[in-house]
Amino acid sequence: MEKKNLNKWGKTLMIALMSIGMTTFTGCNKKSSGGSNGGSTSGDSWAHLINETAHEVQVNGNTLTYGDHVYTVNGEINLNETNFQTATAWVTFTNVPSGYTEFEAVYNNLLGKSMHGTAAMIPMAFEIYARDAALGEKCLNLLCNSTSTVQGIVRQLKNKFNYSAYSPENDLYVQRFLPAATLKNAAWNNGYNPTEPYTVEMVRSANAPQETTITGYGTNYYLYILAPGGWDSFQRGVEVWQAMGSDLYKVFNCPSTYTQCKNIHGTWNGLK
Repeated sequence: MEKKNLNKWGKTLMIALMSIGMTTFTGCNKKSSGGSNGGSTSGDSWAHLINETAHEVQVNGNTLTYGDHVYTVNGEINLNETNFQTATAWVTFTNVPSGYTEFEAVYNNLLGKSMHGTAAMIPMAFEIYARDAALGEKCLNLLCNSTSTVQGIVRQLKNKFNYSAYSPENDLYVQRFLPAATLKNAAWNNGYNPTEPYTVEMVRSANAPQETTITGYGTNYYLYILAPGGWDSFQRGVEVWQAMGSDLYKVFNCPSTYTQCKNIHGTWNGLK
C-alpha cells in the first residue's frame, strides 16, 4: 500500500515538473507561439495597432496615402554607384501598415514597384509579425518570392520575439525591437528609437554582382539597407527578385536583417 502511494506521488511530481518546464514566461512584449502560423499576439504591447479596416488608396507621383498613413519613395538604386556608405535611395513612412490589408495595398500600388521600395517593406513585415504572427506571415508570403524564404524568416522571428522557458525575460537573444534596427537613426544607445517619419536608407551592394539574370525566369538584384546604429557591419544585404514580365519585385533573401543586433541601452518606445 505504501509502495502504491509512493508511486502515485512520484507520478504527480513528474507531471508537475513537466508543466513547469513547458510554462512560457510572461513579459510586456511576450507573444505566445502556439499554432502553425506562428502564434497569437495577445501578449504583445503593440497588438492593438492591428486594424484590417480598408481605406482608399491615393497615389500622387512617388507618394501613397492610405487613410492618414503616408509612404514616399525617393531616389533609386544606382547599379554603377561606387560609394557604398551614402544612400542613393530611401523610403519614408509615417506608420507601420496596420495589417495585411494595408500592407498589400502599399505593396501593389507603390512600394513593390521598385527594388528599394520592396526592400523597405522588410521591417514593416517583421513588425506586423511581432504584433500578429498569422497576419505577419501572410505579409511575408506576399513580399517574398518563395515559401522557403518565408519559412526561414519565420523560424528566426519566432525565437527573436518570443519569451519562453528556454529564453526568459532576461534573455538578450529576444529582441522585440529588431524591426526598428534598420530604420534611420535607430541605435543601440538610444533605445532603437528612430527619427520620424521612419526612413529606410539603401544603396547598391558592393559584395556581389549587381544583377543576375536567369534566362526565362527573371533578374535578381543586390542592395544594402544602411543601419549603422544596430550592427558593426552596418550594411544589411538584401536580394530582390523581379520575375520576367512582372512590374513588381519580391524579396529573395534578407538574413542579415534579422540577425542578432547590438544589445539595447535605454527604453524602446515601439513603432506607430
